Amino acid sequence: MWCIATGANRWRDLLFTTQPFRISEEDIRNMTSSNRVAIVTGAGTGIGKQAALALLQEGYAVALAGRRKDLLEATAGEGKSAGSRTLVVPTDVSDPASVRALFARTKEIFGRLDLLFNNAGIGAPPVPLEDLPYEQWKAVVDINLTGAFLCTQEAFKMMKDQQPRGGRIINNGSISAHAPRPNSVAYTATKHAMTGLTKSTSLDGRKYDIACGQIDIGNAATELTARMSKGVLQANGSVEVEPTMDVMNVARSVVYMASLPLDANVQFLTVMATKMPFVGRG
Repeated sequence: MWCIATGANRWRDLLFTTQPFRISEEDIRNMTSSNRVAIVTGAGTGIGKQAALALLQEGYAVALAGRRKDLLEATAGEGKSAGSRTLVVPTDVSDPASVRALFARTKEIFGRLDLLFNNAGIGAPPVPLEDLPYEQWKAVVDINLTGAFLCTQEAFKMMKDQQPRGGRIINNGSISAHAPRPNSVAYTATKHAMTGLTKSTSLDGRKYDIACGQIDIGNAATELTARMSKGVLQANGSVEVEPTMDVMNVARSVVYMASLPLDANVQFLTVMATKMPFVGRG
């Protein structure tokens, strides 16, 4: 779904005409050539959706990636009122061919890439470590870690060769990149690994003017944290209701990280519900 913003006189004429019209992909490429371009994975729901909408509000053209086309189109539809430019690309980040297609399509339509938000992720059922099936372990690793790596590779290929050169990558790390919840071995392991990916990306990207940072999020109110209203298992074995925060705090943090010039970087940023049981002993 394309959302067209006002621009030169020609675009104003198109926007306000009462006659049907069709805009070619070449027109879109020309119209957006001077604007910043982002790819957001997991853009159909939750943090990815809100981050994508916030970037659209900031004037980014955004390629929306995720597994469900209907949810991506819904995100694009919500951004329409801001005069946004969106590209919906159904993507399985664990599949190298699907990831290559995402970046190829973004380059074809928008011509460059300024920001990648590696946000796509899943969890596994909260079962004891010894009972977690291999298939569920592998699914979490394939999407959370391998998916971020594959997207980072393709971003490097685009960013290092474009003019002007460079760009920024933001990885969604999670509070679990610092400390685990009970019965969360797969998710926690991938988020700790994401920190290693962030550091390596930050180092290896320097020579290409590619900055990389990580945002670690705690208890943002999304579909995934709705269960917290009924109580969450704590390290001491008790079940407690945990505070949450508005997901827009995360979206604004992503926009801030993205707003910096490439000679400055937020290496790690933690944004969390103030009263959640993270800091301290428990």
